Amino acid sequence: MKKIAMVSLMALSMFGASAQQKIGYINTDELISVMPEAEKADAELKEYQASLSQQGQDLMKELGDKDSLFVRDSAKLSPSMREIKKNELIALYQRVQNWNQQAQEMYQQEAQKKIAPLRQKAMDAIKAVAEEKKYTYILDNSSVIVGPPGDDVLPLVKAKLGVKETPAPAGMNK
Repeated sequence: MKKIAMVSLMALSMFGASAQQKIGYINTDELISVMPEAEKADAELKEYQASLSQQGQDLMKELGDKDSLFVRDSAKLSPSMREIKKNELIALYQRVQNWNQQAQEMYQQEAQKKIAPLRQKAMDAIKAVAEEKKYTYILDNSSVIVGPPGDDVLPLVKAKLGVKETPAPAGMNK
């Protein structure tokens, strides 16, 4: 009998502890996108992407110019000089071929560099709200498929960061 009472007491205490858990959800991507710093980072990334694109266009122009010169002047060149110019063209062509992938990698690195401080600031604010409002768990709703009921803490974190609430577009409130 004593064992049954002990098990019942343990079960009740476990139930009481689990009932006190508070769960919240947030979309960190949406939060980061509305942070004031995000607009600046986005503008800088667009400028960087335009710069990379211009470099690619310059490479293509250089290849076209050198190819035209080679075609025009190849008959006048000695066989050894023709081979040197041909190898230069091949090397430049390979640079052009690799440029898209290289530019994409460079852009990704720059984007990570720009977004990392925003993500850290968002995470710090989420943690502060969790502590202030006594949330046991805050889950990113973009990765939760099924979960227990919880609160959307996005408005709380926006307020913590000083981001003004934007009204939903017309027709979205259903």
